[in-house]
Amino acid sequence: MGTFIIRLIAPRPSFALDMTDDERAVMGQHAAHWQRFIESGQMVVFGPVVDGTGSWGLGVLEAEDEDELRAYAASDPAVTTGTAQVEVGTMLTGFVRPTG
Repeated sequence: MGTFIIRLIAPRPSFALDMTDDERAVMGQHAAHWQRFIESGQMVVFGPVVDGTGSWGLGVLEAEDEDELRAYAASDPAVTTGTAQVEVGTMLTGFVRPTG
């Protein structure tokens, strides 16, 4: 099982703080899209981050198939509607909470 970082790149730095109603609706669909990983326990952390560069989204999850995960990320409603972009990275080493 691999550990992956999902980074949601917002259309503007202030996105998490000033979404339009349409963008908020898309982001609701985005959250629902990832719900299966949250419910299965594969998602370690998921949500918006605000830092010195603005706002962006973070997901850290465990998955068996990287290609399948990348395809799933590409089908995220935030991506398919053009609202945001998603990057997928592989965590090569480090510590991930114990499972079980």
